[in-house]
Order: sequence, then structure tokens, then C-alpha cells
Amino acid sequence: MDDPVQTLTPPHVLIFPLPAQGHVNSMLKLAELLCLSDFHVTFLVSDHIHNRLLRQTNVHRRFEHYPRFRFETISDGIPTESSRSGSDFLTELIDSLRTVIKPLFRELFCSNRLSYESTRPVTCIIADGVLSFTIDVAEEMGIPIVYFRTISACAFWAYFCIPQLIESGDLPFKGIDLDVPIQSIPGMEDFLRRRDLPANCRVSDLSNKKFQFLSTETRQTPRARALILNTFDDLEGPILSHIRIHMPNIYTIGPLHAHNKPRMVVTSTSSDSLLEEDHNCMMWLDAQPSQSVIYISFGSLAMITRTQLMEFWHGVVKSGKRFLWVIRPDLVSDGGGVGQIPTELLEATMERGHVVEWAPQEEVLDHQAIGGFLTHSGWNSTLESIVAGVPMICWPYIADQQMNSRYVGEVWKLGMDMKDTCDRIVVEKMIRDLMEVRKSEFVQSTKRMAKLARKATSEGGSSHCNLDRLIKDLRLMSAGV
Repeated sequence: MDDPVQTLTPPHVLIFPLPAQGHVNSMLKLAELLCLSDFHVTFLVSDHIHNRLLRQTNVHRRFEHYPRFRFETISDGIPTESSRSGSDFLTELIDSLRTVIKPLFRELFCSNRLSYESTRPVTCIIADGVLSFTIDVAEEMGIPIVYFRTISACAFWAYFCIPQLIESGDLPFKGIDLDVPIQSIPGMEDFLRRRDLPANCRVSDLSNKKFQFLSTETRQTPRARALILNTFDDLEGPILSHIRIHMPNIYTIGPLHAHNKPRMVVTSTSSDSLLEEDHNCMMWLDAQPSQSVIYISFGSLAMITRTQLMEFWHGVVKSGKRFLWVIRPDLVSDGGGVGQIPTELLEATMERGHVVEWAPQEEVLDHQAIGGFLTHSGWNSTLESIVAGVPMICWPYIADQQMNSRYVGEVWKLGMDMKDTCDRIVVEKMIRDLMEVRKSEFVQSTKRMAKLARKATSEGGSSHCNLDRLIKDLRLMSAGV
């Protein structure tokens, strides 16, 4: 007898990420998984993001295999000439969300642009969890909405608990000591410090725009039908139990990129990167000994000063280790790009290093030559490192990254936390510790967690089952159940 859920008319799901690299990456992966279940999927992105996807990726060719998928675009309201790196970009985007993007989002539904001959009207919205205006519009239109937070569960919980942090007097900070313990977030009482709270909490004025945005948006989450998280139960189970008190219906379906291998029909190499990847680095890695290379990347948004770059470069070179380093053209914030590099650093780089403007990160981390990852601790990068079994040195930049780095170092024991330090001696020591002194310790812990991540996304695993449950529930929502 046929399953009545399977025989329902396919849902039409609108997926709407925040227009930033990390958010688009993980939500595109979810879109592909829903396409495999024969859903109609409309993926709504800014014009800017869509243009970059067209220029830098094979995403349109990849999604040609899914006839029920389509892109739809919307303006992000930010001038074309504006930089989309660094923390200032978030400020511009916050200003644009309600003044420009919300009215355009509502107009999409009122104008019937989202309905066309072969597709039924939108039956469910999966919106980025920092776009609370989508709930307002969904309620107006009578469409069920599910939130997707692209950050870790631990960072989400920290944002959710900001009212308690204010009530307890932990925020705003009094004094400059960042090692003061934080004990007002349930489940984190034994190890959290001021410096581990999300970067937006480091404000003296609680009316700060970015602080208000991320805290108030997160508190809107219970208005949604459910919450999707790109994590897995064996990694963040204790914190998930606290979140479920407020949001009982959570779909932990990560690591999303690890579903691809067993589930995806298209097996060719693909990428959702908004920057052009230099694949020549893979040939360079092929010539390096096993686990001998430290991979260095600070993600797509982070910006550092030239002084910080030099401290890192001296520390990396002094460590004596081989290295593959991603240095984006816009990485250095104080003008002039990388500038003049000391001769000894250039010679050492030519001898045992390789520098690219952007790398195919998942492929790099999976390469046998990689023995460590110096990372900004973005959540996608953290999950990719976990699945690949690569230990991390964490140097967080913004938002949730401070929390991720503390969990990597103190809770999961998958590497070391170097936040708030940029000193060549510390960099050298940490690389040596990761790649030599404590290598066997980290190899053992990362191998164990990689095994759990792969188990979660395999047949019968927790994330695999939660994804199936999400697909079934989206079908029921589309039927008005």
C-alpha cells in the first residue's frame, strides 16, 4: 500500500538565505537534498549573489538535473560599489533588511512572481533565521515557515540567552578583563568566559545596531514552525537539549555537506563558492608528505591588518612547517594590499609554502597532505574540518566564531583556541603543538569525531533520519496538515 504522504502533490518550498557566502553555501546544500525528494524549490538570492554564483561556480549546470528547481533574485539594497567584506557589510545589510528587502519580499508574493505554469504556489518558506521579517510576511500570507540557522547550536543558544546575560549583569562588560567567567548561560557554566561570547557582545552600549540585530532576531525563533540546524546530535547534544525547551521541533541535519556523497545523484566535483577557486593548489598538495601541511584560511569576510598578516607570516615560517595559505585580495584592511614582504618570508614561502587567493576548501581538507587548519572558526569551515578529521587552530573574527573556537578547544578537544592573540611567537608555538607535540592526541580526537559525523549522515544515523523527518513534515505542511 502506498504511503499517503509520498503520494501528496510535491511541495513548493521557497528557500531564502542571508546574502553572505556561508549562509548561501549551507542552504544551497539543503535545496539540493530537497530536490532529490522531487520538491519544487525556489532559491531566493540577492542579485549580487546570483551574479557571483553565475561567474564563479557550476551551480546552474548542477541544478539542471533538477527540473523543479529555479533561482529567483531580489535586490539587497546595497550600492554595487560597496565592499562586501568585513563587519561594516553587516551594518549596511541590517539597514537594508527592513527598508528595502522586506517590501520587495512581500511584493514577490503579492505579484505572483513565485507561481508559474508548472509549479504550484509556495507551500512553505525556509528562511534564514536572522530574517525575522519573513515571519511577518509568511503570517500575512498564511504560509508555514521554518527557520534555518546556519550557525552552531552553541552560538545560537548564546544569542538566545542574551536577555539572561543582561539581567545577570554580565552585559554590558564592566572593566576590560575578558577572562571573567560567564555563568548565566545554562549548559556553559563551567568553561565560558567573556571572550568566548559572540563578538557582538563586546559592546559598551546595548543599543548597538549589530548587537540588537542578532539578539532580537534570535528571540523571534519560536514564532517559526520549526528550526533547522546544520549540526549533529553527537556533537552538540547537551546544548540542543536546552534549546528544545523553547523550540521543541528541531531538525539537526548536519553536517549538510557530508550528505552529498551517499545521496547526491551528480557525483562530479561542485562548489558553491562565490570566489574563484585556484585548483592548482591540489597539484602542489599532491607533492607533499602525508599530514605535513598546515592549511590557513580566514574565510570570505574576515579582514586583518598588515601588521597582523606579518605576525602570522613570521610565525608560520618560523614553525618550519609546510603551508597552504589563502590570502584574498581584500584580506588586508588597511590599504595597499599585502605590500612589501620581507625577503626571508618570500624565500621560505617559495621553499615550503603555497599561496592562493581562494581554495577549494572541502577538497583541500580531505587531502592526505593536510595535517592542520588555521581557521577563523566559521561554522561551515569548522564542520568541514570535523568531517575531514583535521585538527584546528582557531582565530575567530566576528559573530558566532568566538563561541565555535571555545568549543573546538575546550569542549570537543579538536584543536586549540588562539582568539584575541596575534603574536608570531604564539603562532609558531601553536602550529608546532598541533603538528608535532600534541599531534597524536589531536589525531585521535578528530578521528573519533569525524567517525561520528559520518555516522550521523549515513543510513539510519541521527541527521539522516532527521532529514527524512523534515522532508515528510514539509509534505504534510504543503497539504495543510
